Amino acid sequence: MRPAELKLELPEIPRKRYFAIGEVSELCDVKPHVLRYWEQEFPQLKPVKRRGNRRYYQHDDVMMVRRIRSLLYEQGFTIGGARLRMKENPKGLVEAVRAAPPALLPEPAVRAEPAPRRNSEIRSLRTELESLLKLLPER
Repeated sequence: MRPAELKLELPEIPRKRYFAIGEVSELCDVKPHVLRYWEQEFPQLKPVKRRGNRRYYQHDDVMMVRRIRSLLYEQGFTIGGARLRMKENPKGLVEAVRAAPPALLPEPAVRAEPAPRRNSEIRSLRTELESLLKLLPER
């Protein structure tokens, strides 16, 4: 799927306890066979299975599918890269903060540290990073 084909806005998730695979498919703009494949690739995605092996996704599962979709389709991760990202940050806190409107984010704490000290720390960090870069092999 190319970025031009992606929907910009996904529909709001209804307040229900369980969703069938077809509903999740529509809510996340992903085909059902892709959802079944992602269940194999992402151990965190475990919908409840009931009679006849029917899948029932809960709200958290739908949010996880949307996160996986974003990592793969919008951010360009491979399956392996998205799996690592999900393992490193299971709740998606970084993406949630980035997506939150500025009005909902807490006000940043004002640093009482004087600017010259901060600048010297920044210079020190930069020097250290540059020395680390020299240790890396060139491409």
